Amino acid sequence: MKIAIFTNDGRQSVEVTQKLRKKFEDTHFVMDEENPDIVVTIGGDGTLLAAFHKYENILDTVRFVAVHTGHLGFYTDWRDDEIDDLVISLQSDNGQSVSYPLLDIRVKYEDDQRPVNLLALNEATLKRNSATMVTDVFVGGDLFEKFRGDGLCISTPTGSTAYNKSLGGAVIHPNLKVLQMTEISSINNRVFRTLSSPMIIAPNDWVTLVPASECDYILTVDQDSFHGRRIEQIRFKISNRSIQFAKYRHMQFWQRVQDAFIGAEYAN
Repeated sequence: MKIAIFTNDGRQSVEVTQKLRKKFEDTHFVMDEENPDIVVTIGGDGTLLAAFHKYENILDTVRFVAVHTGHLGFYTDWRDDEIDDLVISLQSDNGQSVSYPLLDIRVKYEDDQRPVNLLALNEATLKRNSATMVTDVFVGGDLFEKFRGDGLCISTPTGSTAYNKSLGGAVIHPNLKVLQMTEISSINNRVFRTLSSPMIIAPNDWVTLVPASECDYILTVDQDSFHGRRIEQIRFKISNRSIQFAKYRHMQFWQRVQDAFIGAEYAN
């Protein structure tokens, strides 16, 4: 089995990485940063997101295992004091995995005939830098509304627990391969109207945004941001691709939500 370790630069993460790398070498795992079978991330959810984007071109053949070195993350199953158990689990690996759906994003810029294709694990947002954002919103190819406000957030089911949740969106189980669009401070008065509610979009539908022709839009995709170019349109759709997590003891989704936001001590 070929292993890659992806870590942040925190002191504790670096120490855990050094220990784990030695254990892998002592147990005759092959370290391969370019084409691994398993990517072990050391840090938190941000580290996992960065690793996902580094290896997004080989998602069909790679699985992820996440170790947290700080507060419990949503994607991280192992603590930094459990690396011995993690190595034993990898030694008895049987190839099982849990998959989560992803978000396809296709951006068409006014100055480029070829669209730019992006992929998100959590969400994408569109905002303006210093003014109200105005954009036509199409669902499945039909005009739905003209949105005015701070921006829009389009999230995956697992991303529904991130920025989307803080905006008042619903938490969606990842077995439902849908996307969710949530408004960011929409304007609603006697002149302007939006739905003012999160929308769950079916897997065969898509959302297209056609913003007013301005150059100060900021598009975010997970941790990355893109700005400075005039956007003609952006299309969002649930991807045919998915991220795979090794299943050794991958936590059940609602238990993960409970641990992240409620805590077992408050559930009784």
